[in-house]
Amino acid sequence: MQFSSCTRAAKLLICLLLAFSLTSGASGRGTMHARNDGDGNPELVDSTLFIAEVVVEAYQISERLRRIPGSVSVISSREMRLTDSYQLPTLLNTLPGVMMQSGTPVTGRIVIRGMGSRTPYNTNRIRAWLNGLPVTGSDGVSSVEDIDMQSLGRVEVVKGPSSALYGSGLGGSLNLYTPFVNRNSAELSVLNSSFNTWNIHLSGNRNLKKSNLWSSLSHMQTNGYRENSAYRRTSLLSAFHKKGQIWSADATLLVSDVKGGIPSSLTKTMFDESPKSAAPNWNMVKGYQQFTRILGGVTLTARLSESVANQFTVFGQWNDNYELRPFNNLDDQSANFGFRNRLNIHGNKTDLVAGFEIMGDSYKWTLDKDNILINKNRENRSHYQVFAVSYLRPSPELLISLAGALNHTRYRLTDLFLQDGNQAGKYNFPLLFSPRAGISYVAGRSMILYASAGHGFSLPSPEETLLPEGNVNTDIKPEQGIQGEAGIRLHMLGRSMNIDAALYWIELRDLLVTKRVTEDIFTGINAGKTRHRGVEIKMQNSIFEKSRFPGTLESLVSYTRSFDTFTDFEDDGTRYDGNFLPGIPEENIQMQLIWNPSGLFELVTHLGYTGDQYLDDGNLLSQPGYFIGNIKMTAAIPAVKFSGMKFFAGVNNFTNTKYASMIVVNAIAFGNNEPRYYYPGMPLNVYGGISISL
Repeated sequence: MQFSSCTRAAKLLICLLLAFSLTSGASGRGTMHARNDGDGNPELVDSTLFIAEVVVEAYQISERLRRIPGSVSVISSREMRLTDSYQLPTLLNTLPGVMMQSGTPVTGRIVIRGMGSRTPYNTNRIRAWLNGLPVTGSDGVSSVEDIDMQSLGRVEVVKGPSSALYGSGLGGSLNLYTPFVNRNSAELSVLNSSFNTWNIHLSGNRNLKKSNLWSSLSHMQTNGYRENSAYRRTSLLSAFHKKGQIWSADATLLVSDVKGGIPSSLTKTMFDESPKSAAPNWNMVKGYQQFTRILGGVTLTARLSESVANQFTVFGQWNDNYELRPFNNLDDQSANFGFRNRLNIHGNKTDLVAGFEIMGDSYKWTLDKDNILINKNRENRSHYQVFAVSYLRPSPELLISLAGALNHTRYRLTDLFLQDGNQAGKYNFPLLFSPRAGISYVAGRSMILYASAGHGFSLPSPEETLLPEGNVNTDIKPEQGIQGEAGIRLHMLGRSMNIDAALYWIELRDLLVTKRVTEDIFTGINAGKTRHRGVEIKMQNSIFEKSRFPGTLESLVSYTRSFDTFTDFEDDGTRYDGNFLPGIPEENIQMQLIWNPSGLFELVTHLGYTGDQYLDDGNLLSQPGYFIGNIKMTAAIPAVKFSGMKFFAGVNNFTNTKYASMIVVNAIAFGNNEPRYYYPGMPLNVYGGISISL
């Protein structure tokens, strides 16, 4: 792959700014003052900004991030506010090893360490959770686009195969958490952006002595940059906590109502000449997707003793979806219900989490064309999982984690449209055992080493379990992979600089490939093996902190370099061994600079470079790398009646770069038309708004 002079200049600019942040962080030291080291012990540090200790739940136990024996990326609520607060890809793409492509607000794909890149229009190799409740639907799709970003307090991403912790989800796990506020509060935020975009968010918290209720209501709507891309979303998210003497209860409820136009992908000619256009066939029928989702659950925690606690969770989800398409219309509903039990045993040198999960789900879909029914099916699945995670601390410096899970899934297809024959069937997937082992070692006050190895799998979606004729494919297998990783966490310059670097190697077999047979028929096949290798680096740095002008300056930098290749892959008689996987940038560099010259003003600059990526398995076509720059300014206004009032404004893509925000790998040309690979990204766009908090 060749870089243009523009992309070379973009990379050089980011490297120069990075070098500046390193040298400034090393020389711009302040005076000494006292603070706690995170363990409650006082120590002296300089006046540069101390990067706070982060506690995560990613490995089924609360633990400080720096001691976790594996790779985890975290986005805090403060980091969410560094962006425009309504475009999720901008946020997730700041994490090393994570990439989210978004064609429209209802068409997105999240890829972690190269897994999930071949899914056409959604995310189905990654498990998503909200406050410990499964967001991933019965069809295997993890749709998080309808969750308002301002309603989240923290995002944790576990990268790579981790089925010992989270079941099916080869690419990893996306864990979302609502904020916990220990005081009465309220916040209103209103944003207006280009293309008549409005985002209104209202949240409030009621805190009593032994209970806490937090809720948010949000509404977003936009005309969209392209034809037929109007979108609206209204969502309610609520979290409740109540604490007794020996018990506690937690409840979460999410209700979303969404409707979004589908402009679909474009040919190369249309992408170059008229990127605002919709694909002609989708524009002619004004295609759209509309859905309603309700997700909820309750967790009861009983403290059986000082060292033993038991958590029992009941959860469920219901989705009603309709999609108007040029070739046919899809009307589908899904529902799932399940429960999980976790026993937690805490000791001085050991921790143990053991439990089980049982879930049943139903996915029902109907296809019609010109109001004539052409297909109607229902697939019921039953999932069973038994798991255990242990943490051993033989010494204060050493932490060892051992985990394992047994997973079993079976399904039954019921044909509800018998005019073309009965295509019903059933299938039991094999019993799968997923082990995992990890270790972290404190090599000094400023260095922690970690390594892990684990197994993961992903089950075929209902669409992938069927042959093109509609019959059950009893030959389809789960996709499985083994990952090894090693990393280092450094805390330098009085802990004003944090560096987390990791190397990973993933071997994947029984690769699940979603093949497009016709414009409206997809099927799944196991097509061989792939290898995923890469390096990930994330750095947080306080460059300087002054009590007067120029105030404080921080930098957040992430870098990903990956090599994702086919090792044993044949499709339609053609071998692709050694080729790079399409849809995965070879490298990704993101940098944010946060300057606060005073307590009332903040300027955030976000620079990002996305590398070249191939469009097809043959590596004959590629999309060149591109550079995007965003900037945001926030000004706090002292107010008597309000504890906080802020005005904010920003510019996204201030370089007005022309790029594809999402690509369709291996797009097929129908008739005499070109293949449609490209979803155009938004050009330069501006926004502004106000936030009021009580």
